[in-house]
Amino acid sequence: QVRLVESGGGSVQAGGSLRLSCAASGNTGSMNCMGWFRQAPGKEREGVAHIYIRGGGGSTYYADSVKGRFTISQDNAKNTVYLQMTSLKPEDTAMYYCALSRACSGASWLRYLDVWGQGTLVTVSS
Repeated sequence: QVRLVESGGGSVQAGGSLRLSCAASGNTGSMNCMGWFRQAPGKEREGVAHIYIRGGGGSTYYADSVKGRFTISQDNAKNTVYLQMTSLKPEDTAMYYCALSRACSGASWLRYLDVWGQGTLVTVSS
């Protein structure tokens, strides 16, 4: 079925930048939204950002915690989304997962996830 492969994680110092990539393969025809959530040890899953991927869309959503620092974008030809992360903070440290969903529902996006990848680890040191 659908497969998602994340890449781009790593270790950086506070204030640094990373760019995450997520490539989708398989039949994604029923999906409308692609994005990222993260989870740190002992913490709840947190939606980070997502983007509408149908037609000439591109409407985006960002969690308050990353607004102004992270940017999500897409390359339709490659079925790929990116997350450009700047001004990273230690509290951004987490496993970051790419996901697909049928709905783009803002803050409640996590309720509608259909498939996600294995994750890529982001570690930000002080």
